[in-house]
Amino acid sequence: MGLTVTTGAAHADGCYTWGRSLASGATGEDVRQLQIRLAGYPGYGAVLGLDGSFGPATRSALIRFQQAYGLSADGVAGPQTFNLLYALQDDDCTPVNFSYAELNNCNGDWSGGAVSASTARFNALVSMWKLQALRHALGDQSIRITSGFRSYACNSAVGGASNSRHLYGDGVDMGSGPHSLCRLAQQARNHGFAQILGPGYPDHNDHVHVGAAGGWSAPSCGI
Repeated sequence: MGLTVTTGAAHADGCYTWGRSLASGATGEDVRQLQIRLAGYPGYGAVLGLDGSFGPATRSALIRFQQAYGLSADGVAGPQTFNLLYALQDDDCTPVNFSYAELNNCNGDWSGGAVSASTARFNALVSMWKLQALRHALGDQSIRITSGFRSYACNSAVGGASNSRHLYGDGVDMGSGPHSLCRLAQQARNHGFAQILGPGYPDHNDHVHVGAAGGWSAPSCGI
């Protein structure tokens, strides 16, 4: 996708507007909002905490994000970084290439899972920002989502594992096309997914599952 990034003052945004530059040592809700959007840039095998405290991990994630989009990689979130984030998000705070509906074909209110509906919906939002990072790393080509949030009833109906991350809202299944399953699984290691299950793992030869907890296993892909 083409993004126009301006270098002037950051403008008001329909989802969230940052009112100050953020750098190491900053704390607050504005830092947490930044961390949500940087969740896909923690580095290989890492997960970025969403604690509202701008520490070394947040700075490193920000630098990776800035590098990924060709910005000045100074580890400071200022107008250029914020304007890029505004361009990357819709007014409901989801990244432009993913939607709540895409991550929930179970019900309309996110209820009936292992966590509250609001928590499940928030977990899905964080997953979407990780997916946006994965999508950009794979050349901004589409990612085919085949399953997202499930209530216990929806999970049982499809034979999901009793402790599935889908019940928490952060479990996402991806199908092949345009990327191979192994390409998806291998690249996902860089984007904040604590769980990656794919080809070679039982019942995962036709999709790649990512989640916020669990571990990696996709033996056919070298994972």
